[in-house]
Amino acid sequence: MTAMSLENHSTDLSHSPAAEPTAQASTAPFTSKKALWTGRILTALVALFLLFDASVKLLELPMAVEGTASLGYPQGAVFGIGVVGLVCLVLYLIPRTAVLGAILWTGYLGGAVATHVRVNNPLASHTLFPIYVGAFLWAALWLRDARLRSLVPFRRAT
Repeated sequence: MTAMSLENHSTDLSHSPAAEPTAQASTAPFTSKKALWTGRILTALVALFLLFDASVKLLELPMAVEGTASLGYPQGAVFGIGVVGLVCLVLYLIPRTAVLGAILWTGYLGGAVATHVRVNNPLASHTLFPIYVGAFLWAALWLRDARLRSLVPFRRAT
């Protein structure tokens, strides 16, 4: 066989008919309306929390200013942090840019984890809290976006 004919006889199983039922079976339980609504409800809960968080920062409420200062950031940074959070949230809520929004939120929340580690806050209640939020954020997106489910499939053990 020549090199040209080898290219035409690729062994990439991801496009073979035999591979398709497995991929469909791995995401089939998550294509139901129940899963879609679960994703939407999780999205709403996470979005409400993140909107509240961004709002108190944008309004520079005393609890946001004091909390941010106690973490070692200047008081003048509160508004800017709120703007970044709001931009990430808007991107997350637009279906076309939801994955970008989730990626940006992941970076933002990673910074929050680093901040809590730096000031030696309690692990479960403070340091890991942004990870909990990020997990819900991604789970909600995974449940409502078939493209993400095909990119990150969870399969049952066979």
